[in-house]
Amino acid sequence: MSASLWPARLDHLRRDSADPQRLASFYGELLGDRVEPLEGGCWLVAGRGRRLVVGGGAAGSVPYFALRMQDEAHLAAYARDLERAAIRCVPSPSPLFGPGAFAVADPDGRRVVFGLPLERDDGPNGLAGRLQHFVCATARPQEMLDFYRDRLGMVESDRVLEGTELSASFLRSDPEHHSFALFRAPESRPDHHCYETTGWLDIRDWADRVGRLGIALWWGPGRHGPGNNLFFMIEDPDGHKVELSAELELMPKEMAWRTWPHEQRTLNLWGSAWMRS
Repeated sequence: MSASLWPARLDHLRRDSADPQRLASFYGELLGDRVEPLEGGCWLVAGRGRRLVVGGGAAGSVPYFALRMQDEAHLAAYARDLERAAIRCVPSPSPLFGPGAFAVADPDGRRVVFGLPLERDDGPNGLAGRLQHFVCATARPQEMLDFYRDRLGMVESDRVLEGTELSASFLRSDPEHHSFALFRAPESRPDHHCYETTGWLDIRDWADRVGRLGIALWWGPGRHGPGNNLFFMIEDPDGHKVELSAELELMPKEMAWRTWPHEQRTLNLWGSAWMRS
């Protein structure tokens, strides 16, 4: 498929919880962003460059993530591409995108939403950290890679192999190394989402902030192999991982993907790693 997805950027995602108000309050305090109710019992956590919808549902789940297109012409052209490829589109579930937005379901049943944001002032926020990527774990990595790369038109940046078996894949929808990635795991589930900062000193400042909030670092600081970015991770109250990142690699659209071995150093050039499988 020759899809017109490029360039598109992660705009927001939805996180569900048995106690959505509590989870929204956690993210509001963590990020220094405003929290406000939405229709249907959901909550919005919003600041400059980052938006999160929090709803009621299974703890730790991410029922959809949403990519922002360039303009109405880009959105319409992409919808036509998917129609020609016989990919079923359904109405957008997101309250943050305007008319014309739509969604597709990936092989794990998660919806990927495409659209344009409604006009709104997200107001000031705390430390710099733009919502940058979403990652899932999956029991069907090759099927997911085929869908996101060959059907939706993302570009593969790096892959991790254990022998000849696919262990992870990182895919981009604009020059940033990945807006979506997948890891092989015994079960399909959300893995983490990430906020991209402006540099190493921001990583320091974010670590100081989460420390003052009494939140322990779960992994890092370190440097990933794929993407070459600096990072650390924490857990939210439902156990979902949240990453703070800096200096993510930029790759032109035509740059070919690379291969990494399935080992700890691939995921953390500085030390131990979170191995999903």
